[in-house]
Amino acid sequence: MLSEHASVQQLGALSRLLAAVKGIDLSLDVPGARDIREIRAEIADQLSDYVIPRLVQLDAPLLTVVGGSTGAGKSTLVNSIVGESVTESGVLRPTTRSPVLVHHPDEGEWFQPDRILPDLPRTEAVTNDVYALRLVASRFVPRGLAVLDAPDIDSIDAANRELAGQLLAAADLWLFVTSAARYADQVPWDYLRRAAERSTSVAVVLDRTHDDHVVEVRGHLARMMTSRGLSDSPLFTVPESEIEPNGLLPRAAVAPIVSWLHDLAADPEGRAAVVHGTLDGAVRHNVMQSHDIADAFDAQVEAAKQLRGDVDGIYRKAAETLAAQTADGTLMHGEVLGRWQEFVGSGELMKSVEERVSRLRDRLLDNLTGRRAQSAEVVDAVESGLQALIMEHAESAAEQTYRAWSSTPPGKALLARQRGLDRASRDARVSSERLVRDWQARVFEMVRAEGADKRLTAKFLAFGVNGVGVALMVLVFVQSTGAGGAAQVGVAGGTAYVAQKLLEAIFGAQAVRDLSRRAGEDLQACVIALLETEQKRYTDLLVDPAALEAAQAELREAARQAEYARHADFFEDGGKHR
Repeated sequence: MLSEHASVQQLGALSRLLAAVKGIDLSLDVPGARDIREIRAEIADQLSDYVIPRLVQLDAPLLTVVGGSTGAGKSTLVNSIVGESVTESGVLRPTTRSPVLVHHPDEGEWFQPDRILPDLPRTEAVTNDVYALRLVASRFVPRGLAVLDAPDIDSIDAANRELAGQLLAAADLWLFVTSAARYADQVPWDYLRRAAERSTSVAVVLDRTHDDHVVEVRGHLARMMTSRGLSDSPLFTVPESEIEPNGLLPRAAVAPIVSWLHDLAADPEGRAAVVHGTLDGAVRHNVMQSHDIADAFDAQVEAAKQLRGDVDGIYRKAAETLAAQTADGTLMHGEVLGRWQEFVGSGELMKSVEERVSRLRDRLLDNLTGRRAQSAEVVDAVESGLQALIMEHAESAAEQTYRAWSSTPPGKALLARQRGLDRASRDARVSSERLVRDWQARVFEMVRAEGADKRLTAKFLAFGVNGVGVALMVLVFVQSTGAGGAAQVGVAGGTAYVAQKLLEAIFGAQAVRDLSRRAGEDLQACVIALLETEQKRYTDLLVDPAALEAAQAELREAARQAEYARHADFFEDGGKHR
């Protein structure tokens, strides 16, 4: 249920921001991408783990996360603050166990998965599952307070380090534990710097410090805190002490910390100030970093445009060239030309084409059986030649795309995801063979349908369809040479000219032009579809640049709305606790 203090406007804006952050695609390996991905993960984790759940339940207990360096004595300190042994400590590193959240027995419902840290399963048993959150009820913890013992921030175990960062980002209050031997280490100060940037409420505990060095070390630590924007953060000192038989530090050693935490728990206004300050700082910081992601996203968009432009340009040129070569006489050479000449008897016919068209029709009827065999040979030659031409361009386009993408880091990384992108797909050859056969079948069907309306003998229609269809294919292969210009392409054109005149004698000039156009357009459409399928192997690896730009614009707008809601209506109390 929405807390009466939470802003519906702010919740809506932050939910939109969370969706926009998660929806941004950072898959291309452009410079700085790794850092931006980490920032995105941090924003998404904090919004979903802490900010949004906390806004919904502003009255929940103050969650104090105890974090710090390896060997700083965190677990012993947690047990001593609580007043009983609730978490295990050990000298072996890394300590592999689940984080422990200690709460008052009456307030366990506040820490269920639907309330906070939703991705961490809950358990009440001791476990070594790092990603399980163990809930412990203790009557020594006052209402309004919960204490969470987090893994070491500098653990040699990556899972421990990752979880420590996630838990600290979900804290209302950081209780940061260090020691005289570790207080100047870089890793803790990296975390504290981030806390200062987010305006996170922080208290620092200088633990395990000998009396002889307390004043000197505390003074130096205080100056370091001031120089890093943490001058208002409480600094507690726990002197080096003997562990009591119950495993706890002497009560007096931790009394100032216990008193301060209990006072916060008992003071609704003070507790609200801590929560609201941390929340407001988290929202502000996440909004700023969302804008940073949107700015850095320009590199993703530009890389995607370049890669998409490369593949689109290469395959567009391949389609254009292939379409041209299926109509400019390129195919009327070699085997196709030879078989066609044998079929039409070019030596005799070329002597006087116009005078012998009628004789050709008679010869097709008189020598029907032989012509059928020869027409089949032409069909086979056309199938082989056209399929080879298609594969030549498919292979060339794949090789060019592979070279272009390999020249850039983002493209090289995409190519590594899938094998075989340096050549046409395994299905291309089978697809091209099927394409040619299907196209030839449709050409024959065109001829059959057109011939059904002509005054031809049944015998000619029954046995001459393939021969007439072959003639139409030949005409398609030279149709771009111009009207009546089949003769302009040399020997191939001359034999194609025979095909043109033969078809015109059967169907008429206009019908031939229509048949040739339809058959040519059909072939080109099929070829383009095959190349688009080949091209899709590459474009499927990319997000459409237009979609990337839309996601970028949405992220910027979501961040702007979240910042507006923060200023206008963050809390119903008018920002009293900011």
